[in-house]
Amino acid sequence: MSIRSIFFTSEHVSEGHPDKLCDQVSDAILDACLEQDPLSKVACETCSKTGMVMVFGEITTKAVIDYQRVVRGAVEHIGFDNSEKGLDYRSFNLLVAVEQQSPDIFQGLGDFDSETLGAGDQGMMFGYATNETETLMPLSYELARRLAVKYSELRRSGGLPWARPDAKTQVTVEYEYNTLGGKQLLTAKRVAVILISAQHDDGVSNETIRKDLTDKVIKAVIPADVLDADTKYHLNPSGRFVIGGPHGDAGLTGRKIIVDTYGGWGAHGGGAFSGKDPSKVDRSAAYAARWIAKSLVTAGLADRC
Repeated sequence: MSIRSIFFTSEHVSEGHPDKLCDQVSDAILDACLEQDPLSKVACETCSKTGMVMVFGEITTKAVIDYQRVVRGAVEHIGFDNSEKGLDYRSFNLLVAVEQQSPDIFQGLGDFDSETLGAGDQGMMFGYATNETETLMPLSYELARRLAVKYSELRRSGGLPWARPDAKTQVTVEYEYNTLGGKQLLTAKRVAVILISAQHDDGVSNETIRKDLTDKVIKAVIPADVLDADTKYHLNPSGRFVIGGPHGDAGLTGRKIIVDTYGGWGAHGGGAFSGKDPSKVDRSAAYAARWIAKSLVTAGLADRC
């Protein structure tokens, strides 16, 4: 038997991260199209910077879309209601550069029967699942996701009165790698590092931020049995994160593909999900691959797949 330790790190982001903001705007437009016309063909991209959101891409639909209402509503829901936070849903400049889907792509889809519908493009899509957690997601990813979700819940409820929409989380897990009887085993042992970078109001002390993140976020979602005296915590390690959202960094749809999947586990073909209707196999086939992987693990045919 051979035993050694390996460390694996996964990250997650809040809904106010500039790239994730763009993902949500693209998906809000997709949802608005599909709500009125289920056969809509949508490939919607979004980019954002200080005081500006631009929507562009190819959309063929019978739906009538009020881009001002849909986009500003998505930004408001995220929590960008003041330019000091990085964007104000009431006053940013919205640019729309949307064209119809290329007829060359459209004709390749064939008819719209669910059994014979063609794909709008080629691609490499992967699914992944593991029995490490109840969600069948890798522990490093699942814990990073829980931290981001809890942060957002507390920000919205007022539990973190200093918190602003933009945040990132990262968790490093130590795994025990065994080779036993020719079988390779990978077992999560402990959390080695937790990192949270949270956008905050000006004037709040680092001590307050770190105490709140520890007591209200970390302790609420990270099981005590995976923490030990050697676990390291990096909470707002830069010391200041007031400028965030699109004001701090430009945002673009499709730049958080690892956050949207398995935190670096498995493989990724490079195609993003957001803003794409089901004829885009980057999204639909990746969902199907995840279902296959979950089925194999749930059936006990594999510990991870």
